[in-house]
Amino acid sequence: MSVKHRRWIVAAVAVAAVVAVAWWALQSAPRPLDVVAVTRGPLVQRFEEEGRTQLPRRWVLTAPIAGTLRRIDLLQGDAVKAGQLVAVIEPLQGALLDPANRTRLLAEEQAAQASMQAAQQRLAAAQADAELAARDARRMRALGASGVVSVAALDEVEARLARARAAAAAAQAERRAAGQQRAALAALLLGQGRSGGQVVELRAPIDGVVLHRFQESAAPVQAGQSLLELGDLRQLEVMVQALSQQAIALRPGSSARILRWGGEGALPARVTRIEPGGFTKVSALGVEEQRTLVWLDITAPRAQWESLGDGYRVEVEFEVGRRPDVLQVPSSALFRDGRRWAVYRVAGGRARLTAVTPGMQGDGATEIVAGLRQGERVVAYPDDRIADGLRVRPLAASP
Repeated sequence: MSVKHRRWIVAAVAVAAVVAVAWWALQSAPRPLDVVAVTRGPLVQRFEEEGRTQLPRRWVLTAPIAGTLRRIDLLQGDAVKAGQLVAVIEPLQGALLDPANRTRLLAEEQAAQASMQAAQQRLAAAQADAELAARDARRMRALGASGVVSVAALDEVEARLARARAAAAAAQAERRAAGQQRAALAALLLGQGRSGGQVVELRAPIDGVVLHRFQESAAPVQAGQSLLELGDLRQLEVMVQALSQQAIALRPGSSARILRWGGEGALPARVTRIEPGGFTKVSALGVEEQRTLVWLDITAPRAQWESLGDGYRVEVEFEVGRRPDVLQVPSSALFRDGRRWAVYRVAGGRARLTAVTPGMQGDGATEIVAGLRQGERVVAYPDDRIADGLRVRPLAASP
């Protein structure tokens, strides 16, 4: 072989070696990735839903007779006291003189008398429940001061006392309304055959505010026509249409917070009941969802949310789980590998496909039940370009 041929062979081998080294260097260059550590700490599971405020009870004052309504000076939002005169109706002259109407009114008066007696019995039962709840509350406060019972149990007794008192107040208002109806009918019967009869006065059955005014100016009204709607904003509740699979995790007494309600800060709240019946609702994206109604009481002082009214929009954050110390990784690090969950664990400068068993999912983090140990590092945002054994280099900002 000539010298010239040997030089060509040596040159070709040298070029091939340089190309091979360059190809190997490019293929084995570590890929820069976000890497995070596996940590231990508290984990809270929450979800948010839109809700609105709603009164559990409303009182609609209607005209007990046909007549002429005098002008109502009250406006929406005006406060009223129980027993306060809110409307006056002048009966129609000679409208109730025929025997048929008199017989009907006598029957209605007897029915109103029976309703008043029934309301009196409900009031007595509600007052008995309130007295029992008050005695329980006094006992629980004494036990709570000595540390025998938990704060949650004491809160539950206090809430039961508040509900019992509210039920007693509602029964009292029902009895007052039934008595007012009976008095109005009795006044009509007493005025039979007289010119116009006696005027009928409508009084507020509760301490509250005017929610709606259906009739403003003086005008003829028919029996049963709505005039005013009253409510007690101190009893305001929050209603949420929650997804049924999320409502499963809630219980009466579960903690929640009222967010973005228009005032400062978040308002603490507590779930009072979850309705057992669900319904189908179509979302904004056209997806059919099964939802159910969840009701909450606002536990913050009334002065903090006195600007909230009936039918106002709010957002509610529910807390469905809390664990003080769990092994966790960012939820973005998890992905499906076939039928199992996995992460890319970084060990020795390479990404290692590692199967894991996830647990509770919280605010941006997920509990790891098995598969990882504290202090190990995982790829924060895996994609389909990562494979088992790929060389990786943590970015400078990665922990």
